[in-house]
Amino acid sequence: MPLLDHLTTHSSPGSGGLPGALARLALRFLQFILAITVAGLYGVDLHHAQRAHAYADGKWVYAEVVAVLSIVTVLVYGVPFVKSWWGFGWEWCLFILWTALFGIFGHLYIPAHPTPRQAGQIRMKHAVWVDLVNMLLWLVTAVYSTFIWFRNRGTSSAAWGRYGYAGSRVQAWPPSVMVGRDPEVGMVKMGQMTGVV
Repeated sequence: MPLLDHLTTHSSPGSGGLPGALARLALRFLQFILAITVAGLYGVDLHHAQRAHAYADGKWVYAEVVAVLSIVTVLVYGVPFVKSWWGFGWEWCLFILWTALFGIFGHLYIPAHPTPRQAGQIRMKHAVWVDLVNMLLWLVTAVYSTFIWFRNRGTSSAAWGRYGYAGSRVQAWPPSVMVGRDPEVGMVKMGQMTGVV
């Protein structure tokens, strides 16, 4: 299947192969869907405030910003050539943003006991739990990305070279990199497919 082949060939070394790729895909899908859910849940109140010509509360704007940052991050990580584990620091930032969001709205709505007529408060109480799930999902992906980054740190392109192991004597080169000087053999010619390192 082309999609499954694509998932496994674009996985980082030691990241779990196909099962790991499918798990990451499921986590990213959940992050995407739940961030859209949060944007919708908080956007309702912002829309009502805009219709009433009232100011937009900064807490709700913050919730929208965090949701949009998460959506954009998941979309960028969905690009096949972007390794999401390179951005482990950004994932920790998003985890902190979601933690703050959960703390702000959890403090407001978890202790509340709305009546059935208070639909807005009931919706916001549900939104707090969606914030918690988002926070936990970003924690899981941040820990995983950090683990993979530190695990593969020694096998990055700095250690392996661009096209093979740097410690090897013969290394394959693409034709576009063939112009230059090599200390042992002199000028490397364009079109030459191997070079002595």
